Amino acid sequence: MKLWVSALLMAWSGVLSCVQAEFFTSIGHMTDLIYAEKELVQSLKEYILVEEAKLSKIKSWANKMEALTSKSAADAEGYLAHPVNAYKLVKRLNTDWPALEDLVLQDSAAGFIANLSVQRQFFPTDEDEIGAAKALMRLKDTYRLDPDTISRGELPGTKYQAMLSVDDCFGMGRSAYNEGDYYHTVMWMEQVLKQLDAAEEATTTKSQVLDYLSYAVFQLGDLHRALELTRRLVSLDPSHERAGGNLRYFEQLLEEEREKMLSNQTEAELATPEGIYERPVDYLPERDVYESLCRGEGVKLTPRRQKRLFCRYHHGNRAPQLLIAPFKEEDEWDSPHIVRYYDVMSDEEIERIKEIAKPKLARATVRDPKTGVLTVASYRVSKSSWLEEDDDPVVARVNRRMQHITGLTVKTAELLQVANYGVGGQYEPHFDFSRRPFDSGLKTEGNRLATFLNYMSDVEAGGATVFPDLGAAIWPKKGTAVFWYNLLRSGEGDYRTRHAACPVLVGCKWVSNKWFHERGQEFLRPCGSTEVD
Repeated sequence: MKLWVSALLMAWSGVLSCVQAEFFTSIGHMTDLIYAEKELVQSLKEYILVEEAKLSKIKSWANKMEALTSKSAADAEGYLAHPVNAYKLVKRLNTDWPALEDLVLQDSAAGFIANLSVQRQFFPTDEDEIGAAKALMRLKDTYRLDPDTISRGELPGTKYQAMLSVDDCFGMGRSAYNEGDYYHTVMWMEQVLKQLDAAEEATTTKSQVLDYLSYAVFQLGDLHRALELTRRLVSLDPSHERAGGNLRYFEQLLEEEREKMLSNQTEAELATPEGIYERPVDYLPERDVYESLCRGEGVKLTPRRQKRLFCRYHHGNRAPQLLIAPFKEEDEWDSPHIVRYYDVMSDEEIERIKEIAKPKLARATVRDPKTGVLTVASYRVSKSSWLEEDDDPVVARVNRRMQHITGLTVKTAELLQVANYGVGGQYEPHFDFSRRPFDSGLKTEGNRLATFLNYMSDVEAGGATVFPDLGAAIWPKKGTAVFWYNLLRSGEGDYRTRHAACPVLVGCKWVSNKWFHERGQEFLRPCGSTEVD
């Protein structure tokens, strides 16, 4: 048992030694947790077998002693008249029963507990649980799902059945509450009540739910409903101290409102919301457009525009490597010109790049617009790594292929970035080109001229690349790549290229990016004659 536990610890530590929490930001890293949990189950079963063997010995001893004592107690003197019985009684009480005591006191769980305790340092944290809960809320909002649909696990493209229990939904609501997100608190606490009313088993009680729900609706400005829910809570649990105080406070506020209205001599009745609350406005001005495109709505691909989109064979700038085997090119958008290339990477190349990148994955960062310092942000949920050509021949091969396709040099391009999106992984609308004069790279390599985005996986649902200003949506297809210029020929940023990676609803999204910079492209993509070229 100890040897097995030791081996398990070594394997588990090796798998996750490179991971620093934030599991929720990468499905690729979360797969390690699946295998780790499987090993934990095996360890638990080993412990159970040892405990069962121990209990079997104790039970056998108990049965044996029960039969013996029934016989001896019936005629104690007669039984002890036999000297062997007298000897065996003394021996049992002096030797055998203490041995049984040692067996009972033997801690079979010590190995498993030690194993579990060591492994817990690699477990997801509270941050992961909160991040995963926020991801489900993000998916609900973006794809307009109701909590009941998510709770039943009825999502498009899913292979496996997955449902949220009452306690799971309560955890969702509590996470939102702790973050001050009362809009989602109400939604999930109402779902808890719905499932409790359906007689689902749970450790969560209605009193707990009403406690959170009543205060959340109060924070949303629905005083009447807060009062009603608090009264329900008091009727269920009259000794609930906070509920009693809240009830008196809400009644006082309601009375003050009535008096205020009477003093204004108005006949208007107090507004009584019907329990439907609007989603709070946030920092993203194009939120509605962005999320509509993620759902496949509002795409401005009119018949007239579609007539300007074509498919062709592409050989770059007559690159010798592509003359014999050109790539299939398809127009995704006319202006700015966005194209998709097919069969850019093989399945073998994709798997090799993922294999190289996975140990290097770290939380993707963004640059703070005020300080220029790289930091993590809630609007970018993924992990990424940067691959050099020396890492593996496949990286150099893919780099050369992108150079041949685009006709641009990779000498001043950034390293190949590989990204894996997490639960509800996304990157909200952003520009690839820099608008910050303090970026040191602008003086040497210039700005990000163009983006080459490789899709390294299919995505069952969600995960589109959308351009809110254009009304364009591009869906991932494994082995394909999309390409566009971020800068006009004048060198000015093309603000129409503001784009986003939609939240992944179902699936595991892998991409790789190559950003080409201005320097070295002067004769490969000459400047235009006007600012808008």
